Amino acid sequence: MRLGLALGYGGEPVEEILPIVRHADRIGIDSVWSVEEYGPDAVSVLGYLAATTEHLKLGTAIMQIPARTPAATAMTAMTLDVLSGGRFQLGLGLSVPWIVEGWHGRPYSRPLQRTREYVTIVRKAIEHAERVEHVGDIYQLPYRGPGSSGTARPVKADIRPLRPDLPLYLGAIGPRNVELTGEIADGWLAGFYAPEHEAALTRPLDTGLRRSGRTPADMKISPIVYVARAETVEEGRDRLRPLFAHLIGAVGPGGRNTYFDVACRMGYEGPAHTIRRHLAEGHRPDAVAAVPDSLLDEVALPGPIPAIVDRILAWKDSRVDTLILLDRDPELLEAAQAAL
Repeated sequence: MRLGLALGYGGEPVEEILPIVRHADRIGIDSVWSVEEYGPDAVSVLGYLAATTEHLKLGTAIMQIPARTPAATAMTAMTLDVLSGGRFQLGLGLSVPWIVEGWHGRPYSRPLQRTREYVTIVRKAIEHAERVEHVGDIYQLPYRGPGSSGTARPVKADIRPLRPDLPLYLGAIGPRNVELTGEIADGWLAGFYAPEHEAALTRPLDTGLRRSGRTPADMKISPIVYVARAETVEEGRDRLRPLFAHLIGAVGPGGRNTYFDVACRMGYEGPAHTIRRHLAEGHRPDAVAAVPDSLLDEVALPGPIPAIVDRILAWKDSRVDTLILLDRDPELLEAAQAAL
């Protein structure tokens, strides 16, 4: 198992993140991952880091599918791979309806079909074997629908990819999305994940793998894990509890909370319903208090460094390829990397 670093970059001066990234590069951390929601994008910071690091793989976790055309994503991926000397890893995901529709102004309809077609086009473009054509329910290349000029022809990217088989990850939580990940992706960027519940959590993934004629060895599982270093495990849990109460309990009008669903699949159906009920009734402190200690211990990393390192070591016997830590503590990174 390898370790990754998730930046959670929020637009701060780059001098504030360079020390931890360079430290990670020096001590052998496998990869650094950028994120995007509706602030800083996931791409720009990696272009900067490509020029200031030597060994780290550079991944997006995630680039939002509705925010870019498939061709724009393929162009970006090939460019970053060339600039980094073959270190880029493309992580894609659907995001959530309120960001897709409220920020990007795009419909959140037919998400699974959209992802399938998107990945198909991105792979064709990066493979660079032929001009890209696609006739699907969501995307058509060339476009010949309403408003088209009628003069378009298929296009082949005007950049030669460094790796035509550039690794493609999908961020997925719901079972149908996870199943699709197993079918069409090289890696899975997981949300809630715990070795203790691995069989249940990977069941849809393995269904997708079988459909594509592949085995679990062909899939790189990379959970992104929240870290809360503290003097005691209890203090670390308390720092994480409000976040997990929101993740599990929040639900918008007509929406479905996939984190709630995952918590139920992990055996926390009772607490999940309790958390949701308290939030719906406006009793946030009660919702926070209802987050089980055992859930936090399984899916996150709370406590002092020795406790965190012990828990990381417990993941080594799981199917996880890269454990991505959402943290910027150089001492913790060094201790964890040394232990592996």
